[in-house]
Amino acid sequence: MIHLESFKVSIPLKKKFTISKGEAEVKTNLLTMMNNRYYGEAAGSVYYGPSVEELEADIIKGIEKLNKSDDINFGTLEEINGFNISPAARSALMGMVLNFLSGEAHRYPWEILSLGTPVGIRSSVTIAIDKPAEMKEAIKNSPYSIIKIKMGNEEDVLILDVLDQLEGKEVRVDANGGWSCAKAEEMIFHLASKGVTVIEQPTDIEFIEEWPHLKGKNDQVQIIMDEGLNNLEDYRRYRDYIDGVNIKMEKSGGILEAIKIATLAREDGKKVMLGCMVASSVGIAQSVYMSAQADYFDLDGPLLLESDIARGILYDKESIAVDREIIGGPKLRRDVLQKYISE
Repeated sequence: MIHLESFKVSIPLKKKFTISKGEAEVKTNLLTMMNNRYYGEAAGSVYYGPSVEELEADIIKGIEKLNKSDDINFGTLEEINGFNISPAARSALMGMVLNFLSGEAHRYPWEILSLGTPVGIRSSVTIAIDKPAEMKEAIKNSPYSIIKIKMGNEEDVLILDVLDQLEGKEVRVDANGGWSCAKAEEMIFHLASKGVTVIEQPTDIEFIEEWPHLKGKNDQVQIIMDEGLNNLEDYRRYRDYIDGVNIKMEKSGGILEAIKIATLAREDGKKVMLGCMVASSVGIAQSVYMSAQADYFDLDGPLLLESDIARGILYDKESIAVDREIIGGPKLRRDVLQKYISE
């Protein structure tokens, strides 16, 4: 007997999270649950959505479809991939079912999908947009060795000088499409001169054909596509203009499509980054499972929360590991969870 349900959690962030196109102080996500034991998480974007109400409606539709299934098996993952609901809702259902298959078979989730063991994961940790002086202090004082700086506004140039003061840190930049082409060309030039080589989404997707020209002679710079990359079709449409992709489960619809994108991108010689929305360890689990397919990781969602609500994925500063409890997926910390369940 399979029992499926979902519920909302609203978790305060350690600090207001601001990007060029949105901000949040509390993150409300949907958890999916099977047999009170296996979980998935749906997290919308603070700017692009979908809204909590839309996610909830889509998850209800997905649960109704799953309840009509005679059996939950590997083929169920493909069925979910075809559900006509938002990608974030599909991802939550797919993560839940993959964790179910893992727990019932007593095998690690990545083994269910014939993927390599997650090892050597080192994630960037985000510094959100703030007043320039506060951003500079956050950059200088960050305890993490890989930092991703959110940019995308006219004050970006005011924090460039702090990059000269950093030692032993790798800096990446994400503009979230906030620059014009002219601004992007200027910023890439300055950032490259300071050793920044990984830059995400310099402009809106409508200007993607200009991206190869924005780098000028800075061949070491890798421009990574994030916004606008949802599925394999998107990758095929845009791959000639990019150096790499940021794959997020919430945009691809879950791990099956994410693997397809990563596989083709690697065959094309592109870099693969695995990213996330602001979510708990439940939400980033699928990305951890397929980490052997990636070059870069931006899986700091749980670190941005006041408290993570699950265990099984371990953070040691920017390093991420899994423990033996991960069979069946992350386990909820129910004493912590009770504080954040919302109506």
